[in-house]
Amino acid sequence: MTVGRAGPVSRRQALASIASIAAVGVAGCSRVEFFAANLPTLFGAYARHADIAYGSDPRQRLDVYLPDRATETGRTMVVFWYGGRWTTGDKSQYRFVGAALAQSGYVAVLPNYRHYPEVKMPGFMEDAARAALWASMHAGDYGVDPRRIYLAGHSAGAHMAVLAVLDTRYFAATGHTVPPIAGVVGLSGPYDFLPLLDADVRDIFGPPTNYPDSQPINFVRSDAPPMLLVHGMQDDTVWPKNSRNLATALIARGVRVELKLYPGCGHADTVAALSVPARGRAPTLADLAAFVSPPASS
Repeated sequence: MTVGRAGPVSRRQALASIASIAAVGVAGCSRVEFFAANLPTLFGAYARHADIAYGSDPRQRLDVYLPDRATETGRTMVVFWYGGRWTTGDKSQYRFVGAALAQSGYVAVLPNYRHYPEVKMPGFMEDAARAALWASMHAGDYGVDPRRIYLAGHSAGAHMAVLAVLDTRYFAATGHTVPPIAGVVGLSGPYDFLPLLDADVRDIFGPPTNYPDSQPINFVRSDAPPMLLVHGMQDDTVWPKNSRNLATALIARGVRVELKLYPGCGHADTVAALSVPARGRAPTLADLAAFVSPPASS
């Protein structure tokens, strides 16, 4: 495990990071965007505890981001899973998410998880449950109020966060019940996406008799935690109907839901807006903060 603190950096470090962006420019736009999103985190005031094991597999590691503030009790924790079609991604690419949350006063936990084809479902869902349990069990170590733990994610990560709390079998498989979860934040998530059209997705969630188990909407319960569902109206990767349909199903069962549909935003905009360079794209951070922050009277 490594422990690092972000803060003032030297001009040499900053120039080195900028040079890294230029060096990978030919490798593809997505890599440049990750570097650009993460560059401002070098200047942020927060502490990062990296590569903490929550299981025995090398992918079962997580990073914890701590606010650089005097308050050390009664904190709120947000556990965030990145997206990537259940096949790609790494927590290091989403340092901007951890930094944004920590600098807003929250303890952020960013887990890695096993990907397809190493595992199919339920492998990555078991990882989601294990990471959430680790966060619940260690909340006190970071001054977190155990009643104020939220799960969150983008795209495939939103699917995992939502399904983990709705289908309790993944926690049961670890020998535990679902820990107290104050709420769930889903950014651009797939929750109602049958039929499965792509060969790899069919294999991830197959065989066909198991396809219904992949759909969070099939496990909606009246005792589900409150949810904030965010979606870009121009999302052509995961259609906005996923959030609309899940919100409708939850509300019909009396669950508190906030549905935020952002005009002009695509699939990545909802999470990119947590980074400093793209914060103007969408009000994701403000909407998340309003959802997870304690009432003014508390």
